[in-house]
Amino acid sequence: MEKLTNKEEEIMHVLWRLEKAFVKDVLAEMKDEKPHYNTLSTIIRNLVDKGYVGYNAYGKTHQYFPIVTKEAYRKRFINTAISNYFNDSYKNMVSFFAKEEKISVEELKEIIELIEKNN
Repeated sequence: MEKLTNKEEEIMHVLWRLEKAFVKDVLAEMKDEKPHYNTLSTIIRNLVDKGYVGYNAYGKTHQYFPIVTKEAYRKRFINTAISNYFNDSYKNMVSFFAKEEKISVEELKEIIELIEKNN
């Protein structure tokens, strides 16, 4: 599974949310800078080529749908990020977020409770 560009990820989030969509539907859902229709169509075709998106053809029109689930993508790239940036250590990752004040003591306690429940 290949890492997606930021724009490709943005489009995948729209497709995950909509489940099935034509290019015009994806364009309508995009929040930030909207690409030109033809550019968006090309990016979606690239997602098809990469194996992330499938489609149903209706004449010259295509309705697109995600093949890769959001959960599968998240799992793959969270693991890659932890490996690349935190030396394969979840402790280092949590410590980083604690130092950056991105996670509170209460949230850490909730995480500990979840871990203890699963053991």
